[in-house]
Amino acid sequence: MPDQQHGNGSVNGSLAGPQIVKAPSSRRQPDRNTPPVISPPYWVQSHSRSASNISVESVIPGAIILQDNTDGLNDKNAACWAKGVHIDDFVVINGSLPGLGAFVVWNVTIETLNGGTMRVRKRYSEFDDLRTKLLQTFPLSEAAMPPLPPKGIISKFRPQFLEQRRIGLSYFLNCIILNPEFSGSPVLKEFLFE
Repeated sequence: MPDQQHGNGSVNGSLAGPQIVKAPSSRRQPDRNTPPVISPPYWVQSHSRSASNISVESVIPGAIILQDNTDGLNDKNAACWAKGVHIDDFVVINGSLPGLGAFVVWNVTIETLNGGTMRVRKRYSEFDDLRTKLLQTFPLSEAAMPPLPPKGIISKFRPQFLEQRRIGLSYFLNCIILNPEFSGSPVLKEFLFE
């Protein structure tokens, strides 16, 4: 009696090795030199979540979330007022009174969305105060707030150290001022206008 192949891949009831079953296709046949594409089992999702099943609770606290803010209907969009921040240079101020040491003042330029510019001068300690107050005000946003460049005790007036600090402070301010969560904060306004 000839062997009969059953739909479950067995021959006469005994299991045969794995078989590749090709589904009929109305599309043009692939090149015979192209190997078949087989996805590993861990690539296949066992379940899917539609947008309606995704909840705010499933987002990790402090995670960076991408969202479309171009609709103009979001209150956070109204808080955005700057398009760029950079620290141009610095000035070393020598202390003239006994007990008052030298310190560095950073010249910050902020470009606003309406085309104007703002210039403020700040010391490193003021950046440190800003970060501390922002963390107190927004405790779950630490991931969106980069650390400040480290303090320097011995080499704090060397050009290379000051340049690295300038880059780090500029990056920090860009992350704060261009973030709609922080840009409308009274803490930031206090930093900029006092």
